[in-house]
Amino acid sequence: MFNAIDVSTSGLVAQRMRLNVISSNIANVSTTRNERGEAEPYTPRYVTFQTDADVRTSAGGLGVKIGSVEYSKAEPLLKYEPGHPDADASGRVAYPAIDMTHQFVDALEATRAYEANVGVLEITKQMGQRTLQILA
Repeated sequence: MFNAIDVSTSGLVAQRMRLNVISSNIANVSTTRNERGEAEPYTPRYVTFQTDADVRTSAGGLGVKIGSVEYSKAEPLLKYEPGHPDADASGRVAYPAIDMTHQFVDALEATRAYEANVGVLEITKQMGQRTLQILA
């Protein structure tokens, strides 16, 4: 029973990190400068998962962990805005290549996966309580 809780907890942690990365991408959709103040657009990030062999159930199920947080290799989007302070000599401004629809769908998927793991935790807890009632 505790192994099932560990597997679900690993899923919760992984999906929380994924949501943090997605929210960072959404928050920086218009960021045209880096943290040093240079005219360089924000680089979108994405999370990759991998199985965690240290977290397993007796039935052979494995936990999940963050494999890595990767940077997107997509070229920035160039928009013609000659009055913008970050415009280049031709009047174009580099914006992060972030597809908001894709980010929102990923956020929805991560939220649903998080909720599913919470549901598994609740059912596992109920099973443990019922087992104790039977034994009492």
